[in-house]
Amino acid sequence: MDATVTTQNVSGATVPVPMPMPASKVAARGVNVHYGAKHALKSVDIDIRENQVTAFIGPSGCGKSTFLRCINRMNDTIASCRVTGDLRLDGQDIYDRSVDVVQLRARVGMVFQKANPFPKSIFENVAYGPKIHGLATKRSEFEEIVEKSLRGAGLWEEVKDRLDDPGTGLSGGQQQRLCIARAIAVSPEVILMDEPCSALDPIATAHVEELIDGLKSDYTIVIVTHNMQQAARVSQRTAFFHLGTLVEEDDTAKIFTNPRDERTQGYITGRYG
Repeated sequence: MDATVTTQNVSGATVPVPMPMPASKVAARGVNVHYGAKHALKSVDIDIRENQVTAFIGPSGCGKSTFLRCINRMNDTIASCRVTGDLRLDGQDIYDRSVDVVQLRARVGMVFQKANPFPKSIFENVAYGPKIHGLATKRSEFEEIVEKSLRGAGLWEEVKDRLDDPGTGLSGGQQQRLCIARAIAVSPEVILMDEPCSALDPIATAHVEELIDGLKSDYTIVIVTHNMQQAARVSQRTAFFHLGTLVEEDDTAKIFTNPRDERTQGYITGRYG
């Protein structure tokens, strides 16, 4: 349902006026995931809104990372995995045979739990994606993309004088921001983040959270997190998964203060998880 604001009509009466909701960037209907005989994800329906941060929360093994990996077809790499249902990006069926998975993963970037910079220089880490996707040919074009991406990831000032140094030589928090720079270098529309701060100290975590807040104006972001305080800080929408089922999804403030389902209430109050 659309949110509303109030305004006065010509007679001076106060009347509600609907506010349009952000468009749905990713839409799922009846999505199921099986790993062999195991039914890991059960009939998930969700709309992920454009230019917002949506957090997936829930106990370990509840299906949140499994669903995240459906959005850029990372589950294709698992031989026993079978995905059914309808999953769309801007209205296009992600699993249609005509979809180029390489191009899909350029549109839907991913940042993993453990920072995984390539064993290359900082510059080459960021330039790699634009190079393989043919987004630049001249050195000057690569330099422009690398600087813009590192600035976007809040890392430029820290590394601008050592771009030829190995990316693996950065601190853990810097490595994760380098991976975010690498993801945004190919101009994705969606960024998936799977526990991006779980291996980071509080200061590095704060850097990444601040970065996420700044990125949402340009990207649709989905973050899996076990940290409910983090979900509350960074997201506008929160989805709670339990035992392979999407229990509920709503505005983050509502999920944490007035959830509809007692399972959600039990999880956020620490009764299980």
